[in-house]
This record gives sequence, structure tokens and C-alpha cells, in this order.
Amino acid sequence: MSDFRAGFACFVGRPNAGKSTLTNALVGTKIAITSSKPQTTRHTVRGIVHRADAQLVLVDTPGLHKPRTLLGERLNDLVRTTWAEVDVVALCVPADEPVGRGDRFIADEIVGLKKKNLVAVVTKTDLVDKKRLAQQLLAVSELADFAEVVPVSAQAGDQVDLLADLLIKYLPESPPLYPDGELTDEPEQVMVAELIREAALEGVRDELPHSLAVVVEEMEQREGRDDLLDVHATVFVERPSQKAIVVGAGGERIKYVGSTSRRQIEALLGTKVFLDLRVKVAKDWQRDPRQLRRLGF
Repeated sequence: MSDFRAGFACFVGRPNAGKSTLTNALVGTKIAITSSKPQTTRHTVRGIVHRADAQLVLVDTPGLHKPRTLLGERLNDLVRTTWAEVDVVALCVPADEPVGRGDRFIADEIVGLKKKNLVAVVTKTDLVDKKRLAQQLLAVSELADFAEVVPVSAQAGDQVDLLADLLIKYLPESPPLYPDGELTDEPEQVMVAELIREAALEGVRDELPHSLAVVVEEMEQREGRDDLLDVHATVFVERPSQKAIVVGAGGERIKYVGSTSRRQIEALLGTKVFLDLRVKVAKDWQRDPRQLRRLGF
């Protein structure tokens, strides 16, 4: 087992840089929710990649951003704590957007991390032509002294395996950290809440995503039925007007959220699910320390 490697790599980058999609592609199944809305990821999600000679534990972090709320500050703190604990830090920069102030800010922060292996990942390469990609690779490589600069497309599956090989190269020699076959250490209730939030985020207006939180209140086997799981969950918003948007005319929208997320939850847990969804207002919860604690932040 002496040449077996195991350790942690974390993806960092500004919001919507493709970190969660890349995590899912590397693990080979969905463990992190994805959305076109920035700042979808709210906590660190660990995905585990098993190889014959290595175990790579990926930590997907929230996008580092200029915080406007207490929630935003806590998410940024979470990112910085994660950086300090991993073996490799991989900065994700999308191929289809120019390198900007946000990318430079994050690059400067991770350069300050002593004794860390730094890798740059240019994501979403399927969205640009070869010339644009070459320019972006050059621009990204100038951000810091990276050990590797890798172009990948999680969507098309291009170079995903190569990225795993390169990240593994920088892990320490170590026995496996997790049992074989385990793909994440996320508690099931957290993953179920995240799938509901992902469905609720679809097609909502820009100001609403940050105000949405989901808590699974109860998850248990239906009495006398070993093939049915009862899930009771609450979607929290900050204002009555937002509640109206989430519920929709005649309850249409919340029905859609329920049926979409139920299918995903059934696929995740491998059992039939009865999903009971409520929508409640928790006034300005993103700014209230007590409510943030209650909602798990």
C-alpha cells in the first residue's frame, strides 16, 4: 500500500465558475447541486474519487464573493478555512469569461497559502473555440505560479480524467481515508434539502435565490411500508412576496418543485418517496445570526 495516495483537493473560484459541475463529473454522480444562479453552493461538499492506486477527496466550496450579508461573510470564512486544510487548491476560471478582478483577488489569496500545491483549471472549454481557449490559458497562467494549468469541460467530459490524475499526483502517500464505494460524506438529509433547493432555484428571478433556504424537518420510513420514505421539508424565504413566487399561482410552482425534487431524491436514495413541502417566511434570515444558526449556517 506504500505507493497508494490519498488526500484532499478543493475547488475555489468566483461564483458560477463550474466548480460543482466539475465535482459531480469527477465523482461520476451528482453530489453537489448546480444552477445557473451564482452562489448556489452554501457549504463544503465532499466527493470521493476512488482509483486502484489512490483516493481523491474533492471539496467543493461556495464561490468567494464580496459579502453583503452575514450569510455571505460566513460562506467566505468557510472557503478560507477549507483552503487551510487541503493538500491541493485548484482555482477554477471559466473559459468563456475574461479573467477579472474576482479571479485576481482569489489568486492573490491562495498564493499567500504557504506550502500548498496550486493548480489552475480552465472550465467550460466546450463554450469557446481553440483560439479563445489558448488566450484564456495564457491569461490564467499569469495569475500565479501554478504547478499545472488544465483546460476541462465537465459537460463534455473532456480531460476530466486527466485532471484527476494531476490532482492525485500532489496528494501524500496515505492509506484510503474513506471506505471503498463511498461517494460522499454528506448526510442524506443535507443532500435531500439541497435537491429541493436546486429545484426551487430553477427559473426564479435574480434576487430570490439568495433568500431561499431548505430544511428537512423529518425523514423516516412509513410505518408498515419498507418501500416508502416520508420526507417533510420547509422552504424558507425572507418576505411574503417571495413566498408568493415560490408557491406560484394556485400552488403550481411548489407542485413542480415537489415533483422535480422527488424524482431526484428517489434516484439518490433508491426508494419511493412521499414529499411534503411547506413554504415559510423567516424575515431577513441572511442577516440574523439566530436564524442562520437555526437554518444550519
